[in-house]
Amino acid sequence: MRFGYTIVYVADVAASTSFYERAFGFMRRFVHESGQYAELETGQTTLAFASNALADLNGVEIRPNVATQPAAGIELAFVTDEPEEALQQATQAGALLVKPVEEKPWGQRVGYVRDLNGCLIELCSPMNS
Repeated sequence: MRFGYTIVYVADVAASTSFYERAFGFMRRFVHESGQYAELETGQTTLAFASNALADLNGVEIRPNVATQPAAGIELAFVTDEPEEALQQATQAGALLVKPVEEKPWGQRVGYVRDLNGCLIELCSPMNS
């Protein structure tokens, strides 16, 4: 068993993919011709976006991510040596600042933003850095 990818259901796959490219510097790996699914290169684990309509096609019920609602009970964590710079880049690309970067008691630097869909994103330094 291995963790292969995370799929985030969104209203607009193209807009989400473009946002993550600008905000976090990820590269587009695959976009389905239907526009309902896309993948980004993020390292060993793939981050993917699927349209809310695709959830219906798959026969699964979801609570749509909506920027005006509280974030779902999950976060995406992106590790970088410079979380302060990453947070600034993300907010300049349109992310909503939740918490500025602060040093945690265990030495890690962590900040939070929400993406254009309202998903919670943690921007953090590697552990023991």
